[in-house]
Amino acid sequence: MVHSNIRTLAAAGVLVLSVSAIAMGGRPAGDAEAANQRIAPVARVELAAPAAAAGGERSGEQIYKAICGACHEAGVANAPKLGDKAAWAPRIALGLDGLMKSAIAGKNAMPPRGGSDANDTELARTIVYMANKSGASFKEPAAK
Repeated sequence: MVHSNIRTLAAAGVLVLSVSAIAMGGRPAGDAEAANQRIAPVARVELAAPAAAAGGERSGEQIYKAICGACHEAGVANAPKLGDKAAWAPRIALGLDGLMKSAIAGKNAMPPRGGSDANDTELARTIVYMANKSGASFKEPAAK
C-alpha cells in the first residue's frame, strides 16, 4: 500500500514537471532573458507636449487642449471650467498679470505652470485663451 502511494506521488511529480517543461517551451526555468522576451509589451505610449508652431511657439489653444483641458473641462479639483463665467469672474478681475503669477507659482491643486513646459509667452497665451472663453477680453501677447 505504501509503495503504491509512493509510486502514485512519483508519477504525479513527473507529470507536473513534464507539463511545466512543455509550458515553458522546453526552456530551462532560469532563462530570464527568454522569459523577459515572452512577456515584453508589444507597444508603448508616450505623452508629450504638442510640437511648437511654425513661429516657434505653441498657441494657447494647443496647450489648453494638450494639458489644461484635462482638469478645466471637467472641473477636476475645483478647477474653473472653461466657459464658466461665474467661476472665472474673480480670476479675470486679477487681470492677466495676476493670473500669470498664479499660474507660474501654481494654485491649489494646480501645479506650477499648470504642469506644462510652456514658456512665459505660451503660458500667457493659454491664460488669455481660457479667460477669453470665459468672459474676459484680454489681448494675446505677441511672440518675442
